[in-house]
Amino acid sequence: MKGSTRGNRIFSEENSTRGQKFDRLKNSPEHEESGFTTPQSYEPDPMVAEDAALSPFNKSPWSAHMNNNDNNNNASETANDNFSPNVLMGALVREEGHIYSLAASGDLLYTGSDSKNIRIWKKHNEYSGFKSNSGLVKAIIIAKEKIFTGHQDGKIRVWKVSTKNATHKRIGTLPTLKNYIKCSMKPSNYVEVRGKSKVLWIKHFDSISCLSLSEDHTLLYSASWDKTFKVWRVSDFKCLESISAHDDAVNALVVGFDGLVFTGSADGTVKIWRKELQGKGTKHFFSQTLLKQECAVTALAVNPDATIIYCGSSDGLVNFWEREKNLQHGGVLRGHKLAVLCLATAGCLVFSGSADMGICVWRLGPDGEHICLSVLTGHTGPVKCLAVERDHDQSTSGETRWIVYSGSLDKSVKMWRISEQAQPMVPNQKHQHYTSDGYCVPMLSSAPSFASRGGKKGSRRF
Repeated sequence: MKGSTRGNRIFSEENSTRGQKFDRLKNSPEHEESGFTTPQSYEPDPMVAEDAALSPFNKSPWSAHMNNNDNNNNASETANDNFSPNVLMGALVREEGHIYSLAASGDLLYTGSDSKNIRIWKKHNEYSGFKSNSGLVKAIIIAKEKIFTGHQDGKIRVWKVSTKNATHKRIGTLPTLKNYIKCSMKPSNYVEVRGKSKVLWIKHFDSISCLSLSEDHTLLYSASWDKTFKVWRVSDFKCLESISAHDDAVNALVVGFDGLVFTGSADGTVKIWRKELQGKGTKHFFSQTLLKQECAVTALAVNPDATIIYCGSSDGLVNFWEREKNLQHGGVLRGHKLAVLCLATAGCLVFSGSADMGICVWRLGPDGEHICLSVLTGHTGPVKCLAVERDHDQSTSGETRWIVYSGSLDKSVKMWRISEQAQPMVPNQKHQHYTSDGYCVPMLSSAPSFASRGGKKGSRRF
Protein backbone atom coordinates (compact mmCIF):
# COMPACT_ATOMS: atom_id res chain seq x y z
CA MET A 1 0.00 0.00 0.00
CA LYS A 2 1.22 3.49 -0.80
CA GLY A 3 0.13 6.22 1.54
CA SER A 4 0.74 9.80 2.49
CA THR A 5 -0.21 12.09 5.33
CA ARG A 6 -0.43 15.77 4.46
CA GLY A 7 -1.53 18.00 7.29
CA ASN A 8 -4.88 16.64 8.35
CA ARG A 9 -5.28 14.59 5.21
CA ILE A 10 -4.92 10.86 5.33
CA PHE A 11 -5.10 9.50 1.81
CA SER A 12 -3.99 6.08 0.71
CA GLU A 13 -3.97 4.15 -2.53
CA GLU A 14 -4.70 0.49 -1.95
CA ASN A 15 -4.96 -2.88 -3.61
CA SER A 16 -8.04 -4.99 -3.07
CA THR A 17 -8.17 -7.08 0.11
CA ARG A 18 -10.83 -8.94 2.01
CA GLY A 19 -11.86 -8.98 5.65
CA GLN A 20 -14.62 -9.25 8.29
CA LYS A 21 -18.01 -8.27 10.00
CA PHE A 22 -20.46 -6.43 12.45
CA ASP A 23 -23.40 -6.17 14.87
CA ARG A 24 -25.47 -3.73 16.89
CA LEU A 25 -23.49 -1.65 19.39
CA LYS A 26 -24.42 -0.86 22.98
CA ASN A 27 -26.09 2.42 23.81
CA SER A 28 -23.73 5.24 24.70
CA PRO A 29 -24.09 7.56 27.73
CA GLU A 30 -25.51 10.96 26.91
CA HIS A 31 -23.36 14.07 27.22
CA GLU A 32 -23.42 17.60 25.91
CA GLU A 33 -22.71 18.19 22.23
CA SER A 34 -19.87 20.44 21.30
CA GLY A 35 -17.54 21.35 18.50
CA PHE A 36 -14.05 19.90 18.41
CA THR A 37 -10.62 20.77 17.13
CA THR A 38 -8.93 18.44 14.70
CA PRO A 39 -5.59 17.08 15.95
CA GLN A 40 -2.63 18.61 14.18
CA SER A 41 -1.31 15.24 13.16
CA TYR A 42 -2.87 11.82 12.99
CA GLU A 43 -1.04 8.75 11.76
CA PRO A 44 -3.28 5.84 10.77
CA ASP A 45 -2.25 2.51 12.26
CA PRO A 46 -3.26 -1.00 11.18
CA MET A 47 -6.06 -2.57 13.18
CA VAL A 48 -4.37 -4.28 16.09
CA ALA A 49 -5.62 -7.50 17.67
CA GLU A 50 -7.27 -5.67 20.54
CA ASP A 51 -9.23 -3.36 18.22
CA ALA A 52 -10.26 -6.30 16.08
CA ALA A 53 -11.55 -8.18 19.11
CA LEU A 54 -13.71 -5.21 20.10
CA SER A 55 -14.94 -4.58 16.57
CA PRO A 56 -18.65 -5.08 15.86
CA PHE A 57 -17.37 -7.12 12.90
CA ASN A 58 -16.14 -9.91 15.15
CA LYS A 59 -19.18 -9.78 17.47
CA SER A 60 -21.56 -10.31 14.57
CA PRO A 61 -23.40 -13.55 13.89
CA TRP A 62 -22.34 -13.02 10.25
CA SER A 63 -18.67 -13.63 11.19
CA ALA A 64 -19.09 -17.24 12.27
CA HIS A 65 -19.55 -18.60 8.75
CA MET A 66 -16.91 -16.48 7.03
CA ASN A 67 -14.13 -18.55 5.45
CA ASN A 68 -10.93 -16.52 5.77
CA ASN A 69 -8.87 -19.07 3.87
CA ASP A 70 -9.93 -17.59 0.54
CA ASN A 71 -8.82 -14.08 1.51
CA ASN A 72 -5.52 -14.43 -0.21
CA ASN A 73 -5.58 -13.71 -3.91
CA ASN A 74 -7.81 -11.41 -5.89
CA ALA A 75 -5.03 -9.33 -7.41
CA SER A 76 -3.70 -12.03 -9.73
CA GLU A 77 -7.19 -13.04 -10.83
CA THR A 78 -8.16 -9.54 -11.89
CA ALA A 79 -4.99 -8.71 -13.80
CA ASN A 80 -5.75 -8.09 -17.44
CA ASP A 81 -4.47 -6.04 -20.32
CA ASN A 82 -7.73 -4.11 -20.58
CA PHE A 83 -8.43 -2.11 -17.44
CA SER A 84 -11.92 -0.96 -16.56
CA PRO A 85 -12.54 2.76 -15.98
CA ASN A 86 -14.01 1.74 -12.63
CA VAL A 87 -11.08 2.23 -10.26
CA LEU A 88 -10.25 2.70 -6.59
CA MET A 89 -8.94 6.25 -6.18
CA GLY A 90 -7.86 5.93 -2.57
CA ALA A 91 -9.08 5.94 1.02
CA LEU A 92 -9.80 8.42 3.77
CA VAL A 93 -8.63 6.77 6.95
CA ARG A 94 -9.04 7.92 10.53
CA GLU A 95 -8.73 5.11 13.05
CA GLU A 96 -11.38 6.41 15.44
CA GLY A 97 -14.55 4.49 14.72
CA HIS A 98 -16.51 2.27 12.37
CA ILE A 99 -18.20 4.25 9.59
CA TYR A 100 -21.99 4.05 9.77
CA SER A 101 -23.18 7.01 7.68
CA LEU A 102 -22.14 9.19 4.74
CA ALA A 103 -23.54 12.24 2.97
CA ALA A 104 -22.01 14.04 -0.01
CA SER A 105 -22.77 17.58 -1.15
CA GLY A 106 -20.68 19.10 -3.91
CA ASP A 107 -17.03 18.77 -2.94
CA LEU A 108 -17.86 18.08 0.72
CA LEU A 109 -18.19 14.65 2.29
CA TYR A 110 -19.70 14.11 5.75
CA THR A 111 -18.81 10.91 7.63
CA GLY A 112 -20.47 9.60 10.80
CA SER A 113 -19.12 6.86 13.03
CA ASP A 114 -19.47 5.21 16.42
CA SER A 115 -16.90 7.72 17.72
CA LYS A 116 -19.84 10.20 17.68
CA ASN A 117 -17.78 12.61 15.57
CA ILE A 118 -19.05 13.94 12.25
CA ARG A 119 -16.03 14.60 10.05
CA ILE A 120 -16.10 16.79 6.97
CA TRP A 121 -13.71 16.16 4.08
CA LYS A 122 -13.01 18.46 1.15
CA LYS A 123 -11.00 17.27 -1.83
CA HIS A 124 -9.54 14.41 0.22
CA ASN A 125 -8.52 16.78 3.02
CA GLU A 126 -10.02 16.76 6.50
CA TYR A 127 -11.77 20.10 6.33
CA SER A 128 -13.85 20.51 9.48
CA GLY A 129 -16.04 18.61 11.90
CA PHE A 130 -18.43 18.67 14.80
CA LYS A 131 -19.17 16.38 17.71
CA SER A 132 -22.16 14.90 19.48
CA ASN A 133 -21.44 12.82 22.56
CA SER A 134 -24.96 11.47 22.70
CA GLY A 135 -25.17 8.55 20.36
CA LEU A 136 -23.55 6.74 17.46
CA VAL A 137 -24.19 8.60 14.18
CA LYS A 138 -26.51 6.29 12.19
CA ALA A 139 -27.67 8.72 9.49
CA ILE A 140 -26.71 12.06 7.93
CA ILE A 141 -28.80 14.12 5.53
CA ILE A 142 -28.19 17.58 4.09
CA ALA A 143 -30.97 20.13 3.58
CA LYS A 144 -29.37 23.28 2.16
CA GLU A 145 -27.65 25.07 5.06
CA LYS A 146 -28.92 22.56 7.64
CA ILE A 147 -27.46 19.16 8.48
CA PHE A 148 -29.63 16.53 10.18
CA THR A 149 -27.98 13.63 12.00
CA GLY A 150 -29.80 10.58 13.37
CA HIS A 151 -28.35 8.80 16.38
CA GLN A 152 -28.49 5.54 18.25
CA ASP A 153 -30.05 7.28 21.26
CA GLY A 154 -33.20 7.92 19.17
CA LYS A 155 -32.63 11.65 18.76
CA ILE A 156 -32.18 13.77 15.64
CA ARG A 157 -29.77 16.66 15.92
CA VAL A 158 -29.80 19.71 13.66
CA TRP A 159 -26.69 21.67 12.73
CA LYS A 160 -26.24 24.90 10.82
CA VAL A 161 -23.27 25.65 8.64
CA SER A 162 -21.48 28.99 8.92
CA THR A 163 -20.51 30.20 5.46
CA LYS A 164 -17.70 32.33 6.90
CA ASN A 165 -15.51 29.73 8.60
CA ALA A 166 -17.21 26.41 7.73
CA THR A 167 -18.03 25.74 11.39
CA HIS A 168 -21.15 23.82 12.38
CA LYS A 169 -23.31 24.86 15.30
CA ARG A 170 -26.02 22.72 16.82
CA ILE A 171 -29.29 24.62 16.56
CA GLY A 172 -31.72 22.02 17.78
CA THR A 173 -32.63 18.47 18.77
CA LEU A 174 -35.72 16.64 17.58
CA PRO A 175 -38.08 16.54 19.32
CA THR A 176 -37.44 20.08 20.56
CA LEU A 177 -37.60 20.78 24.29
CA LYS A 178 -40.54 23.11 23.75
CA ASN A 179 -42.58 20.50 21.88
CA TYR A 180 -41.58 17.81 24.35
CA ILE A 181 -42.82 19.79 27.36
CA LYS A 182 -46.01 20.86 25.61
CA CYS A 183 -46.77 17.32 24.49
CA SER A 184 -46.05 15.84 27.91
CA MET A 185 -48.90 17.82 29.48
CA LYS A 186 -51.55 15.57 27.90
CA PRO A 187 -51.80 11.94 29.07
CA SER A 188 -53.24 11.00 25.67
CA ASN A 189 -49.88 11.82 24.06
CA TYR A 190 -48.23 8.83 25.76
CA VAL A 191 -48.09 5.48 24.00
CA GLU A 192 -47.28 2.09 25.46
CA VAL A 193 -44.08 0.44 24.30
CA ARG A 194 -42.87 -3.12 24.81
CA GLY A 195 -45.95 -3.91 26.83
CA LYS A 196 -45.13 -1.86 29.91
CA SER A 197 -43.47 1.57 29.75
CA LYS A 198 -45.07 4.65 28.21
CA VAL A 199 -43.32 7.29 26.10
CA LEU A 200 -44.37 10.39 24.21
CA TRP A 201 -45.38 9.62 20.63
CA ILE A 202 -43.15 12.41 19.28
CA LYS A 203 -39.96 10.69 20.50
CA HIS A 204 -38.19 7.63 19.12
CA PHE A 205 -37.39 5.26 21.98
CA ASP A 206 -34.89 3.18 19.99
CA SER A 207 -32.10 3.83 17.51
CA ILE A 208 -32.65 5.95 14.40
CA SER A 209 -31.96 3.79 11.36
CA CYS A 210 -32.28 6.31 8.51
CA LEU A 211 -33.40 9.80 7.47
CA SER A 212 -35.03 11.01 4.26
CA LEU A 213 -36.32 14.32 2.89
CA SER A 214 -39.44 15.01 0.86
CA GLU A 215 -38.89 16.17 -2.71
CA ASP A 216 -39.49 19.82 -1.79
CA HIS A 217 -37.34 19.52 1.37
CA THR A 218 -40.20 20.66 3.59
CA LEU A 219 -40.62 17.34 5.44
CA LEU A 220 -38.07 15.16 7.19
CA TYR A 221 -38.76 11.46 7.69
CA SER A 222 -37.04 9.41 10.39
CA ALA A 223 -37.22 5.62 10.64
CA SER A 224 -36.33 3.74 13.80
CA TRP A 225 -35.83 0.35 15.38
CA ASP A 226 -38.87 1.23 17.51
CA LYS A 227 -41.01 -0.01 14.54
CA THR A 228 -42.21 3.50 13.63
CA PHE A 229 -41.39 6.30 11.26
CA LYS A 230 -42.05 9.92 12.09
CA VAL A 231 -42.68 13.00 9.96
CA TRP A 232 -41.12 16.35 10.93
CA ARG A 233 -41.62 19.83 9.51
CA VAL A 234 -38.22 21.19 8.53
CA SER A 235 -39.13 24.86 9.08
CA ASP A 236 -39.88 24.59 12.82
CA PHE A 237 -38.78 21.00 13.67
CA LYS A 238 -42.29 20.05 14.79
CA CYS A 239 -43.27 16.37 14.78
CA LEU A 240 -46.39 16.09 12.63
CA GLU A 241 -46.99 12.35 12.61
CA SER A 242 -45.82 9.07 14.08
CA ILE A 243 -46.78 5.94 12.15
CA SER A 244 -46.55 2.44 13.65
CA ALA A 245 -45.34 0.93 10.42
CA HIS A 246 -44.04 -2.60 11.05
CA ASP A 247 -43.89 -5.55 13.43
CA ASP A 248 -40.12 -5.20 13.83
CA ALA A 249 -37.37 -2.61 13.39
CA VAL A 250 -37.72 -0.23 10.44
CA ASN A 251 -34.33 -0.55 8.76
CA ALA A 252 -34.92 1.63 5.69
CA LEU A 253 -37.13 4.44 4.41
CA VAL A 254 -37.08 6.33 1.13
CA VAL A 255 -39.34 9.03 -0.31
CA GLY A 256 -40.43 7.82 -3.73
CA PHE A 257 -42.71 9.21 -6.41
CA ASP A 258 -46.35 10.27 -6.66
CA GLY A 259 -46.44 11.17 -2.97
CA LEU A 260 -45.42 7.66 -1.90
CA VAL A 261 -43.10 6.71 0.96
CA PHE A 262 -41.49 3.25 1.08
CA THR A 263 -40.43 1.54 4.31
CA GLY A 264 -38.47 -1.70 4.77
CA SER A 265 -38.29 -3.68 7.97
CA ALA A 266 -36.63 -6.54 9.83
CA ASP A 267 -40.05 -8.22 9.64
CA GLY A 268 -39.29 -8.93 5.97
CA THR A 269 -41.78 -6.52 4.44
CA VAL A 270 -41.66 -3.45 2.23
CA LYS A 271 -44.70 -1.21 2.68
CA ILE A 272 -46.00 1.75 0.71
CA TRP A 273 -47.48 4.81 2.43
CA ARG A 274 -49.49 7.44 0.59
CA LYS A 275 -49.15 11.11 1.51
CA GLU A 276 -52.39 13.06 1.24
CA LEU A 277 -53.31 16.68 1.87
CA GLN A 278 -55.56 17.12 4.88
CA GLY A 279 -56.61 20.66 5.68
CA LYS A 280 -53.47 22.76 6.04
CA GLY A 281 -51.25 19.74 6.57
CA THR A 282 -50.56 16.26 5.28
CA LYS A 283 -51.26 12.78 6.56
CA HIS A 284 -49.83 9.40 5.59
CA PHE A 285 -51.98 6.33 4.99
CA PHE A 286 -51.01 2.71 4.40
CA SER A 287 -51.35 1.81 0.73
CA GLN A 288 -50.04 -1.71 0.18
CA THR A 289 -47.40 -4.29 1.07
CA LEU A 290 -44.94 -4.51 -1.79
CA LEU A 291 -42.89 -7.44 -0.46
CA LYS A 292 -43.27 -10.06 2.24
CA GLN A 293 -40.45 -12.50 2.87
CA GLU A 294 -38.54 -14.34 5.61
CA CYS A 295 -35.32 -12.32 5.28
CA ALA A 296 -34.98 -8.86 6.78
CA VAL A 297 -35.23 -5.85 4.46
CA THR A 298 -32.06 -3.82 4.96
CA ALA A 299 -31.94 -1.04 2.35
CA LEU A 300 -34.15 0.90 -0.09
CA ALA A 301 -33.38 3.28 -2.95
CA VAL A 302 -35.19 4.98 -5.84
CA ASN A 303 -33.39 5.68 -9.11
CA PRO A 304 -32.92 9.35 -10.18
CA ASP A 305 -35.64 9.09 -12.85
CA ALA A 306 -38.07 7.89 -10.16
CA THR A 307 -39.05 4.87 -12.25
CA ILE A 308 -37.70 1.99 -10.14
CA ILE A 309 -37.67 1.16 -6.42
CA TYR A 310 -34.82 -1.10 -5.22
CA CYS A 311 -34.82 -3.21 -2.06
CA GLY A 312 -31.79 -4.92 -0.47
CA SER A 313 -32.21 -7.86 1.91
CA SER A 314 -30.23 -9.87 4.43
CA ASP A 315 -30.13 -12.79 1.97
CA GLY A 316 -27.88 -10.77 -0.37
CA LEU A 317 -30.54 -10.11 -3.02
CA VAL A 318 -31.72 -6.82 -4.52
CA ASN A 319 -35.34 -6.88 -5.66
CA PHE A 320 -36.82 -4.10 -7.77
CA TRP A 321 -40.23 -2.87 -8.93
CA GLU A 322 -41.12 -0.71 -11.92
CA ARG A 323 -43.31 2.36 -11.68
CA GLU A 324 -44.53 2.21 -15.29
CA LYS A 325 -45.89 -1.29 -14.65
CA ASN A 326 -47.89 -0.24 -11.57
CA LEU A 327 -45.05 -1.35 -9.29
CA GLN A 328 -44.98 -4.84 -10.72
CA HIS A 329 -41.97 -6.87 -9.61
CA GLY A 330 -39.24 -6.38 -12.20
CA GLY A 331 -36.64 -8.91 -11.11
CA VAL A 332 -33.78 -9.74 -8.75
CA LEU A 333 -30.13 -8.64 -8.85
CA ARG A 334 -27.92 -11.44 -7.54
CA GLY A 335 -24.44 -10.15 -6.78
CA HIS A 336 -23.93 -10.89 -3.08
CA LYS A 337 -24.23 -13.91 -0.83
CA LEU A 338 -24.19 -11.98 2.42
CA ALA A 339 -26.54 -9.21 3.49
CA VAL A 340 -26.97 -6.13 1.34
CA LEU A 341 -26.44 -3.29 3.83
CA CYS A 342 -26.81 -0.21 1.64
CA LEU A 343 -27.99 0.95 -1.78
CA ALA A 344 -27.35 4.08 -3.85
CA THR A 345 -28.31 5.21 -7.34
CA ALA A 346 -26.84 7.72 -9.80
CA GLY A 347 -27.62 8.20 -13.47
CA CYS A 348 -28.31 4.74 -14.89
CA LEU A 349 -26.21 3.03 -12.20
CA VAL A 350 -27.17 1.16 -9.04
CA PHE A 351 -24.67 0.43 -6.26
CA SER A 352 -25.15 -2.25 -3.61
CA GLY A 353 -22.82 -2.52 -0.59
CA SER A 354 -22.71 -5.74 1.37
CA ALA A 355 -21.56 -7.54 4.49
CA ASP A 356 -19.30 -9.55 2.14
CA MET A 357 -17.17 -6.38 1.84
CA GLY A 358 -17.93 -5.94 -1.85
CA ILE A 359 -19.82 -3.29 -3.84
CA CYS A 360 -21.70 -4.38 -6.95
CA VAL A 361 -22.09 -1.81 -9.72
CA TRP A 362 -25.17 -2.38 -11.88
CA ARG A 363 -26.15 -0.53 -15.06
CA LEU A 364 -29.78 -0.20 -16.10
CA GLY A 365 -30.06 -0.48 -19.86
CA PRO A 366 -32.69 1.04 -22.15
CA ASP A 367 -34.31 -2.39 -22.38
CA GLY A 368 -34.85 -2.44 -18.61
CA GLU A 369 -32.18 -5.08 -18.01
CA HIS A 370 -29.49 -4.67 -15.34
CA ILE A 371 -25.88 -5.56 -16.19
CA CYS A 372 -23.20 -6.02 -13.51
CA LEU A 373 -20.27 -3.79 -14.54
CA SER A 374 -17.95 -4.39 -11.59
CA VAL A 375 -17.66 -5.80 -8.12
CA LEU A 376 -15.50 -3.36 -6.19
CA THR A 377 -13.27 -4.80 -3.48
CA GLY A 378 -10.84 -3.17 -1.10
CA HIS A 379 -12.62 -2.96 2.22
CA THR A 380 -11.69 -5.32 5.05
CA GLY A 381 -15.07 -5.00 6.75
CA PRO A 382 -18.76 -4.84 5.81
CA VAL A 383 -19.74 -1.94 3.55
CA LYS A 384 -22.27 -0.06 5.68
CA CYS A 385 -23.05 3.08 3.66
CA LEU A 386 -22.65 4.67 0.22
CA ALA A 387 -22.76 8.19 -1.19
CA VAL A 388 -22.42 9.29 -4.84
CA GLU A 389 -21.48 12.59 -6.48
CA ARG A 390 -20.88 13.43 -10.15
CA ASP A 391 -17.23 13.47 -11.18
CA HIS A 392 -16.64 16.95 -12.57
CA ASP A 393 -13.12 16.05 -13.69
CA GLN A 394 -14.25 14.57 -16.98
CA SER A 395 -11.15 13.61 -18.95
CA THR A 396 -12.95 11.63 -21.63
CA SER A 397 -15.32 13.37 -24.00
CA GLY A 398 -18.88 12.13 -23.70
CA GLU A 399 -18.17 9.90 -20.72
CA THR A 400 -20.39 10.16 -17.62
CA ARG A 401 -18.47 9.37 -14.45
CA TRP A 402 -19.31 9.31 -10.75
CA ILE A 403 -17.34 9.43 -7.54
CA VAL A 404 -18.64 6.77 -5.15
CA TYR A 405 -17.80 6.93 -1.45
CA SER A 406 -18.11 3.71 0.55
CA GLY A 407 -18.03 3.65 4.35
CA SER A 408 -17.14 0.46 6.16
CA LEU A 409 -16.80 -1.10 9.57
CA ASP A 410 -13.07 -1.32 8.77
CA LYS A 411 -12.99 2.36 9.87
CA SER A 412 -12.26 3.72 6.39
CA VAL A 413 -14.01 5.52 3.55
CA LYS A 414 -12.91 4.54 0.08
CA MET A 415 -13.34 6.59 -3.09
CA TRP A 416 -14.08 5.03 -6.46
CA ARG A 417 -14.33 6.53 -9.93
CA ILE A 418 -17.13 4.79 -11.83
CA SER A 419 -18.00 5.23 -15.50
CA GLU A 420 -21.45 4.61 -16.94
CA GLN A 421 -19.71 3.55 -20.15
CA ALA A 422 -17.55 0.87 -18.47
CA GLN A 423 -17.58 -2.57 -20.05
CA PRO A 424 -18.82 -5.57 -18.01
CA MET A 425 -16.33 -8.07 -16.63
CA VAL A 426 -14.49 -10.88 -18.46
CA PRO A 427 -15.60 -14.50 -18.16
CA ASN A 428 -14.05 -16.10 -15.09
CA GLN A 429 -14.65 -19.46 -13.49
CA LYS A 430 -15.00 -17.96 -10.01
CA HIS A 431 -16.66 -14.69 -10.88
CA GLN A 432 -20.25 -14.77 -12.05
CA HIS A 433 -22.53 -12.08 -13.37
CA TYR A 434 -26.30 -12.04 -13.11
CA THR A 435 -28.96 -10.22 -15.06
CA SER A 436 -32.13 -8.95 -13.44
CA ASP A 437 -33.98 -12.21 -14.13
CA GLY A 438 -31.46 -14.07 -11.98
CA TYR A 439 -29.68 -16.05 -14.72
CA CYS A 440 -25.90 -16.28 -14.86
CA VAL A 441 -24.23 -15.01 -18.06
CA PRO A 442 -20.60 -14.50 -19.20
CA MET A 443 -18.80 -11.28 -18.31
CA LEU A 444 -16.59 -8.99 -20.38
CA SER A 445 -13.49 -6.86 -19.77
CA SER A 446 -11.60 -6.57 -16.47
CA ALA A 447 -12.65 -5.00 -13.21
CA PRO A 448 -11.88 -5.74 -9.54
CA SER A 449 -14.01 -8.68 -8.40
CA PHE A 450 -14.45 -11.27 -5.67
CA ALA A 451 -16.03 -14.68 -5.21
CA SER A 452 -19.05 -14.42 -2.93
CA ARG A 453 -19.41 -16.92 -0.13
CA GLY A 454 -22.54 -18.50 1.25
CA GLY A 455 -23.91 -17.73 4.67
CA LYS A 456 -26.78 -17.81 7.08
CA LYS A 457 -28.93 -15.21 8.74
CA GLY A 458 -27.64 -12.97 11.46
CA SER A 459 -28.91 -9.86 13.15
CA ARG A 460 -32.04 -8.50 11.46
CA ARG A 461 -31.43 -4.93 12.61
CA PHE A 462 -28.99 -2.92 10.49
